Amino acid sequence: MINLESIHSLVADDMAAVNLVILDHLESPITLIKQLGEHILKSGGKRLRPLLALLSAHCFSYKGKDHIRLAAIVEFIHTATLLHDDVVDSSQMRRGQNTANAIWGNQASVLVGDFLFSRSFQMMVVLNSLKVMEILARASNTIAAGEVLQLMNCHQPDTNESQYMAVIEAKTACLFSAATQLGAHIAGQSPQMEETMANYGLHLGNAFQLIDDALDYSGNSSEMGKNIGDDLAEGKPTLPLIYVIQHGNSQQQKLIIDALQQGTLEKLDEIQKIIASTGAIEYTYAAAKREALLAIESLKTVPDSPYKAALVNLANFTLERVS
Repeated sequence: MINLESIHSLVADDMAAVNLVILDHLESPITLIKQLGEHILKSGGKRLRPLLALLSAHCFSYKGKDHIRLAAIVEFIHTATLLHDDVVDSSQMRRGQNTANAIWGNQASVLVGDFLFSRSFQMMVVLNSLKVMEILARASNTIAAGEVLQLMNCHQPDTNESQYMAVIEAKTACLFSAATQLGAHIAGQSPQMEETMANYGLHLGNAFQLIDDALDYSGNSSEMGKNIGDDLAEGKPTLPLIYVIQHGNSQQQKLIIDALQQGTLEKLDEIQKIIASTGAIEYTYAAAKREALLAIESLKTVPDSPYKAALVNLANFTLERVS
């Protein structure tokens, strides 16, 4: 069993510096901004995206300090998307705690999310790099487009696997990809090596989201920090549901389609049994494993180091997740 703490320990000093940068840039004369930002930033989470930026930079023996700021920027962008996501999805719980919108309301969450987005771009300007801004601007735009695409797919049972993968690549994987590409870029690597690291992050992000979507029907609410069936309640056609719609019998298909269209959890127990009995969870895990292996394969031209080994372990850790 891979220990995430041991991976974090490789860059513990860097991560402490990232946290200081985050707290420093949350400072505002507007109390609510600081309260709400600190709530979500301190509410747990694996800090995977900043971790990826740090590990990637260290893979190429980077000796500067810009990776600290970049890791903080990536986390700010991620946090902003979480605030917006929870409003769009009407979520009440994340990481086992009340969401910011459940505490302060939708308006405050959206506006503070906007603040974090704009603050992240202020922080980018200090780095004085058009390439950094290009990578992060593209990622931010892709995430927003992914949100719109997911909204269009909600309550749509004819959504196919290809459309689903387009959503998770845009919503989740692209920021993983940006984080790892940035590490290579600031370490002065070639465009080819930047692409290598970007591909690693993309496949890792895909694997991470696939596991997340499988856990929504097979995990434990207390361990996951959110309610089982949240995706179904929001009408999201994730891969386990798509698999049943395509491979289940007519009765199973109808039950899933009706629940997806209505966004109801009325028959969640029965739906979970159907998902389990049709092999939908195993299919989703197999898709995640393919993505994780592609992530590891992407690293073959990266020089061996404890940091590269940590990236390999992160891909394997993703497959071992239970929450």
